[in-house]
Amino acid sequence: MSTTPEPVTSNDELTMSSAPERAAAPSSTVHRRRLMTLLTSLTVVVLVVDQVAKAWAVASLVPGERTPVLGDLLGLSLVYNPGAALSIATGMTWLLTVVAVAVAVVIVRASRRIGSTGWAVALGLLLGGALGNLIDRLFREPSFGRGEVVDFIAYAHVFVGNVADIAIVVAAVVIVLLSMRGIRIDGSLESSRVKASEPPDAQRAVDAVAVDATVVGPDAGGGAAPESDGRATARDTTAEPTDV
Repeated sequence: MSTTPEPVTSNDELTMSSAPERAAAPSSTVHRRRLMTLLTSLTVVVLVVDQVAKAWAVASLVPGERTPVLGDLLGLSLVYNPGAALSIATGMTWLLTVVAVAVAVVIVRASRRIGSTGWAVALGLLLGGALGNLIDRLFREPSFGRGEVVDFIAYAHVFVGNVADIAIVVAAVVIVLLSMRGIRIDGSLESSRVKASEPPDAQRAVDAVAVDATVVGPDAGGGAAPESDGRATARDTTAEPTDV
């Protein structure tokens, strides 16, 4: 009785079949490094511009005096803010400092899973704004950890902010847009089959920014981009990577 010989797989065939997998890993690593470079660069730019602008405001503006730029819509008015937005929680500066530190730590941890250009931009702006105001909390008068944030951009007669606040607001808008498109922090797309009880990364980040804005305000330094739920990813078989 004759038998059909089993096909023999040569070493060359094994090498060729595993080549795409080996090539994909370095490519993914390079892409992630580029995103981290973008995130870090934005953080540094926002931080430097914010601190330089604050130094100029302290040296050039007189507290309490408003200099109009666009009539009553926009002006320059130096304010030392011990609290959050609209001078909320002025007696809780230490708490605001702790929250700002926590927010910065969460952003740094979330950035290790970065896989989307949009998220790299959002987290870079958010971290830069958070650190800009945190430096004021830590090192400005009256004491370490209780410093007053320098605000000088007066919007009408509603509130006064700074460059860090602008970066935080822009980051929040980008996060909302990413959430609407269902883009996770790792660059994959949300599936409609993910359970509502397990919110995606983007939605959690939006919630974090909303809590930080309402409880702490812009001067605390932004919000967080939590890590995604691995269980939801495992059930999502239709998710596709994207670079947005």
